[in-house]
This record gives sequence, C-alpha cells and structure tokens, in this order.
Amino acid sequence: MARLHKAATVVVLVVLLLTTLIGTAAASSPAYVVQPGDTLYRISLKFGVSMDAIRAANGFSGDKIFSGQNLIIPDGSAPASPPADTGNSAGGVVHVVQAGETLFTIGLKYGLVWTKIQAANGLAGTTVYVGQRLTIPVNGAPAGPAPTNDTPAAPPDNSPTTPPPTPSTGSTVHIVQRGETLHKIGLLYGVPWPAIQQANGLANTIIWVGQSLIIPASSGVTTPPASDPPPAPAGGDFAGRYFLVDLSEQRLYAYEGDTMVRTTLISSGTSSFPTVVGTFHVYLRYVSARMRGPGYDLPNVPYTMYFYKGYGLHGTYWHSNFGTPMSHGCVNMPTPEAEWAFNWSTYGTPVIVVQ
Repeated sequence: MARLHKAATVVVLVVLLLTTLIGTAAASSPAYVVQPGDTLYRISLKFGVSMDAIRAANGFSGDKIFSGQNLIIPDGSAPASPPADTGNSAGGVVHVVQAGETLFTIGLKYGLVWTKIQAANGLAGTTVYVGQRLTIPVNGAPAGPAPTNDTPAAPPDNSPTTPPPTPSTGSTVHIVQRGETLHKIGLLYGVPWPAIQQANGLANTIIWVGQSLIIPASSGVTTPPASDPPPAPAGGDFAGRYFLVDLSEQRLYAYEGDTMVRTTLISSGTSSFPTVVGTFHVYLRYVSARMRGPGYDLPNVPYTMYFYKGYGLHGTYWHSNFGTPMSHGCVNMPTPEAEWAFNWSTYGTPVIVVQ
C-alpha cells in the first residue's frame, strides 16, 4: 500500500511539473484568438511571423484554423522549423523537407528559383514529402540558419561582391533590419523600391539583415517601361485612379488621371488561357486567397483583386518569370508590386486591359 501511495505521489509531482513547464512556455509567447475571416496567412502578416513558425509553435500542419481557436504566436526571431542539414552533398547542401513545405517555399527560403532545386534532384514534378532529403545547389545555400521572414540572415551568393557605390548628393544609407523588404524600405523613405534596387546594383529583391543600402533621393530612377506608357482608351472617364494592363508589353501601369504613378512587369494568360480584354472594375479584394482550376491549386495567393469573374490581379510566389505570359488568365505581379497596388486601389477601381 505504501508503494502505491509513493507511486501516486510521484505521478502527481510529474504532472504538476509538466503543467508548470507548459504554462511557462505558453506565457513566453503571446496568444491570439482566431477571429471570423482570419487565415493563417493574415495572422502571419499581422504579427510579422512566418506561417511555418506559427504551425511549429502550435503543433499542427496545413493551413486549417477555426474561429475561437487559441494560437501561440512565437517570437519572430525564432526559427519556424529546424534548419537544413548543412552537410555537403555533391554540389550543394541537404535540406530535409518539413510539414507544409513545397518546392516554391523551399526555393524562397534559400533565395533560389524552385526549378533549380527540381533539376538538382531530378524531380519529374513538384511533389515533395515530409522527411525527403533535397540537394540545394551551393549557389543557393544560406550562410546560416533558414530565415524566418523575407530577409535572409546573411548575404546569399548573389549579393554584390564589391561595396555599394558612394551615396550621391541627396541620398542616405539605410541599415536593413529584420523583417524588412525592399518594398517596405521604399515606403519608409517614399522611394519606389526599384530605385533602391537600381541604386545598389541588386540583381533581384533579396536583402539581408545588417546590409547597407543606398536610398536615392525621391527623384531616383525607377525601372522604366519598354516604351512610353500607352494612353488610356478613348471614350471613358478616367479622371481618378485606374490600372492599365498592356498585354503586348506584359506590363501594368497605375494612373492618376493622365499621370502614370507606377509600372511593373506582369505575366498574363497564355495563348491557351488568354486574359480578357476590355474595361472592368475591381469587385472583390482579398489579402490572401486560394485559387483552384484545371491543373493548379494555389493556397495563400497574396493581394488578390478580382476584376472579371475569376480573372484578377494578384501577387505571385510560384514563379518570377515576369514579362512572359505564364498564367491561366489572371495578371500575375511581383508580390511587393501587388501589395502596393492593393493598398493604392479600392473596390470599383477601373482595370483596363488592352492588346
């Protein structure tokens, strides 16, 4: 009987200890109660924490959450998942696939186009599975642990090999902070992000914490269109803000009246799935949307603005081949540009699509 009493006491003490440890761990991170209409993507944007980090902190995979659910929101500086195996393979490092990862997200993690990972591993499609070991080509390997947001913790191999040019008159120097992107830095200084990209000789939009960036004066050069922007079609009242999509140039223009305020390359529909032509208006807006159709199922498509049936303007994380028709009819945009367009426009903003 004494032995049973002693064993019961030990069990109670263990339970109390585990309860204390769990409570302490939960208290170290803020909790969030899921609201109606929330998605994992929106919550990650709200707290500046990756979706993988939230999944790992709460012990689930996938994107399904429900109203009233309590989520632990981890510290944004904590890794979302175990860092990749840094042991070298023949021609790269090895990454072990985690729950919820795809070739696209793994490519983003290493600053690498996903097709290079596909080719390096001899994959016929895009399917990967948890626990799979993937070779990451050396020129895409990070110098440290996997980043937890858009900003790598250390410079990738495509960083400038020489110091950035000396700031010119009117320019300033910005030190990149955790969580910042070129687009966010541009908003901070009121400078288009392509001007910052061009001033620093960057080949793409990847930056890293601690990097020194030259911020040009607000009149700095932005990425120019291939030619002068086309005029708006005659016969319409376009005194306010509107988008003009030129399919022949694969470019979107944002106008205020007769003044072009921004432009970006896009990817419109292919010949098999052409983008509709005409004058339309934004009638649905989502910070994040799931898009499904013949041959594709894309979760968390960012900054989506539908302008005609299932046709929309939206950000794109699955390719970066802008300037070439790639879509099933939608207008694919770089995600930072889609974010800008989403915040600049509203319901009813005209979308004019011309050949």
